Amino acid sequence: MSVIRSLSALAVFASFATGTAAQNLGPAPEFIEPDLAIVELGQMLFYDPILSGNENISCATCHHPRFGTSDGMSLGIGEGGVGLGSARGLGSDNLPEQRIPRNSPALWNLGATEFTTFFHDGRLEDAPEQPFGIRTPLGQHMRPGFRSALAAQAMFPVLSPDEMAGHYSENPISKAVRLGLLTQQGGAWDLIAGRVALVPEYQRMFRDVTPEKEVSFVAIANAIADFIAFEWRADKSPFDRAMRGEEPLPPDAARGMQLFYGKAGCGSCHSGWFQTDHGFHAIAMPQIGPGKAARFENHVRDDGRLRVTGATEDAFAFRTPSLRNVTLTAPYGHDGAYARLEDVVRHHLDPEGALRRYSIEMADLPVFPGADDQRPLQDPALVDAIAAANELQPIALSDAEIDDILSFLAALEDPAERLGVPERVPSGLPVDK
Repeated sequence: MSVIRSLSALAVFASFATGTAAQNLGPAPEFIEPDLAIVELGQMLFYDPILSGNENISCATCHHPRFGTSDGMSLGIGEGGVGLGSARGLGSDNLPEQRIPRNSPALWNLGATEFTTFFHDGRLEDAPEQPFGIRTPLGQHMRPGFRSALAAQAMFPVLSPDEMAGHYSENPISKAVRLGLLTQQGGAWDLIAGRVALVPEYQRMFRDVTPEKEVSFVAIANAIADFIAFEWRADKSPFDRAMRGEEPLPPDAARGMQLFYGKAGCGSCHSGWFQTDHGFHAIAMPQIGPGKAARFENHVRDDGRLRVTGATEDAFAFRTPSLRNVTLTAPYGHDGAYARLEDVVRHHLDPEGALRRYSIEMADLPVFPGADDQRPLQDPALVDAIAAANELQPIALSDAEIDDILSFLAALEDPAERLGVPERVPSGLPVDK
């Protein structure tokens, strides 16, 4: 595996034919360049339901290229769901307990070396001072050998009962998770690796890329990370071409770029080549759904970064998402509160006002009988607390200016896909297509 720089450093000072100077985006991105044999192994594992407790859901179910590497829903339905995207619903048996509490994040450009923090609250990140170089919710129970935080984060959904593991005593993996046997010898990770190791085709593929090692959970994670890094590298958008001086942006997108990095102030957080400062900000995003709570808690709020740091100033702050392919990755916000891109752009112009005017109809929530999705919105104290944490000042833009910003965001689109969805996977289980 190697790292290469994707664009000339001179590109950051490129000019557009429109006569506007380019935003100084800093050093050009560097990308992981993985071995293709490992990438192909990772592709199979990414689309294979064998990693889930009940062998009925894969990584791709919630991160599918048909939905911009997300799942097309405000809040997803994991274990116990049937179908893809907004058509996903509840199965006839094995009903899930609740919606997934946060929106499924997209996977674009995670192979760029600048992406070192993951999940909406940043609870998993590269941390050289940690024993294995990665800070995770597992703390000292983390295993060595993960090549990056990207590899580590890819393997946490398999430990979530609502996402992939299954509930309570449904299968050996869910039983191990319930007992807290996760990374220990014989725990959930080992049970998953043992399943994969029993498939002859996986035995061969692993032997080809790591002949001196047995099939391990860490090796599975590293292969999936290499696939993600290779498959969804998106750095050939109209914006990139303009920055390289190859062709100018269309006039409306060029006007939108000027607004984005100027009057609208978007670039203060959505900075750099991938339009993210990798920081955490509170912008009064409406809270819907079950919230982020531990099993013993009964609240429906999502405290965001506060749950990681314990710092009160981090309340309701969430990681700034990259805007690459943002036109493909609806809905938007940590909980997918907005199904339309224009609506979330308008939210940024008056966050507190938008919060107080918000209606659940602005989300895209598949039918889930018994779900009390509006409960957070009906708690005045919670709404006031979210509003009080807001960092953004109101900005006045005309409808025409908003249209231009949307045109600029469309110029960030590069729906890159290299290997695509496989026709089959080694386990023989169904592939989500």
